Amino acid sequence: MSEARSGSGTSAPTVLRMILGHRLQDMRQNVGASLEDAAKALRVTPLTIRRLEKAEVALKPLYVEKLLQTYGADQQEIDEFVAMAERANKPGWWHAYRDVVPSWFTAYVSLETGAKTLRTYEPHYVTGLLQTREYARCVLRGGFPNDSEEELERRVELRLRRQSLLERADAPTLWVVMEEAVLHRAVGGPDVMRHQIDRLLEASELDHVSLDIVPFSAGAHVGACAPFTYFRFEEPELPDIVYSELLTASVYLDDRADVVAHLEAHSRMALLTSSQESKAILTRMRKEYS
Repeated sequence: MSEARSGSGTSAPTVLRMILGHRLQDMRQNVGASLEDAAKALRVTPLTIRRLEKAEVALKPLYVEKLLQTYGADQQEIDEFVAMAERANKPGWWHAYRDVVPSWFTAYVSLETGAKTLRTYEPHYVTGLLQTREYARCVLRGGFPNDSEEELERRVELRLRRQSLLERADAPTLWVVMEEAVLHRAVGGPDVMRHQIDRLLEASELDHVSLDIVPFSAGAHVGACAPFTYFRFEEPELPDIVYSELLTASVYLDDRADVVAHLEAHSRMALLTSSQESKAILTRMRKEYS
């Protein structure tokens, strides 16, 4: 079984905090120290050390300094590591939206912000990074029917702000595989759908964005399941991670077998169509909403 982490609990770690956690683990293992050995140095439980290494809790500077001393680091390395830990503990920009973001989704935003490659499968809706404001509002209203107008607008703002990562100079590559059924789900009516399809056509022309529409004619296929997103990072300390969402929670998978299975499913689905066929489907559906 893969290690599945339900996205509940404390605020999501920044990617930097995840990197430092992995470095702490590597340093401990390089000197042959066990979790129990490290725990004795801090007078805490082994679980606390494990949570530090998994970036599940903040990296307290005093803890970090003591651990590095235990692992034989020199003072310059300790000072640099502590400074990075203090920086890593600062909340990400998404923390400002904590009033309207489920705790299990904040980790997703953190991973999305730090990834260099994103591969996503969407069977129900246009992926959030490519949604127009009007489409996003309708989707979020459907998902959160009890929201006030102010809360709904805050959710929309967060979704649109997430999209700014595609405009960065170091923008990640985004590869979306989407079911044709998404385009037949008339979210918000013809005008909203027409503008949304225009957005997809524009995005498909970007060098760092790929968009594949799996046609109905493809029939049954390996990925006909829940939506998922695959993250790859530039930093070698971080493993590839796959995220999948449930109704009231989420799961994050980093076991290699699970990650590979999702990657293979994504690649197989992409082979069921082509960029030309995908654009043809988008163009046809735009006409149907005219």
